[in-house]
Amino acid sequence: MQRIIKNDQVIDETWHLLPKDVTLEGLSNSDDLIVPLALWRDHAHALKARDGGLGVWLDSDEEVEEIADDLQYFQVVALNFPVFTDGRHFSSARLLRERYGYKGEVRAIGDVLRDQLFFMKRCGFDAYAIRPDRDPYDALQSLHDFSEVYQAATDQPLPLFRRRG
Repeated sequence: MQRIIKNDQVIDETWHLLPKDVTLEGLSNSDDLIVPLALWRDHAHALKARDGGLGVWLDSDEEVEEIADDLQYFQVVALNFPVFTDGRHFSSARLLRERYGYKGEVRAIGDVLRDQLFFMKRCGFDAYAIRPDRDPYDALQSLHDFSEVYQAATDQPLPLFRRRG
């Protein structure tokens, strides 16, 4: 069973992340599923009628604006990093939190490494599916790599100069 980091702790994964080419046939009605955006676009009505939890995942070339009107249906929005050098979803997480006011889980999936977690958290991520070949307990420590931050972000809305004095 995969372990993920969520809310600053390592936990067992309970959601099923479905592959990009999945079809509606054969999906469990009661499992907690994170579906690809294409499946959501094609079968939103059927997915909303399920009993289990519902999440959606976006690939790096898909934008959060496509799901902005549907965010109330998702407990999880997972943002895929196909390679660690692709940082487009850092902006997506900020948009979800700041522009759209999304309060559910924002999860990083894909090629997610320890070095990225502190900055992902600042952008609004609160869950991380670390690459399977990496230690989630080691990665968890990176959320506390820095004791102070200068810039404003989703986790600290005031810059340092506004917090001092």
